[in-house]
Amino acid sequence: MFDVGPAEITVLAVLAVIIFGPERLPELARKAARIVRFLRGIANNAQESLSRELGTEVDLSNPKAFVKSYLLNDIQPVIDDVKKDLQEVENEVRAEFAQVRGNLEALDQARPAAVADAVRAGAPFDPEAT
Repeated sequence: MFDVGPAEITVLAVLAVIIFGPERLPELARKAARIVRFLRGIANNAQESLSRELGTEVDLSNPKAFVKSYLLNDIQPVIDDVKKDLQEVENEVRAEFAQVRGNLEALDQARPAAVADAVRAGAPFDPEAT
């Protein structure tokens, strides 16, 4: 699980003796074993409770597969509907964006002619404005 070899275990044991001392090490090892046993009991109780509630044997070795098979089965149709709706909205937005882009390109092409016409006609003069 952790891929710890004999060399690493030896180094950890030497460090533990140096840090905690030989007189406190057995007490700390007993406490660590109790904690591991307690945590293992909690995990086993949780697995048994899930098995009892779901009515099938629960395998928690792959939590992602567990969640997918037991929890997402009920909401997968909703997720698929939301994805479909989002795809439709995306397609509509893309179509409107293409239309706006086309309008802007048409305006860009028409602008030079409109500016040239305004220059030929002259600027409007309002004597009351000055």
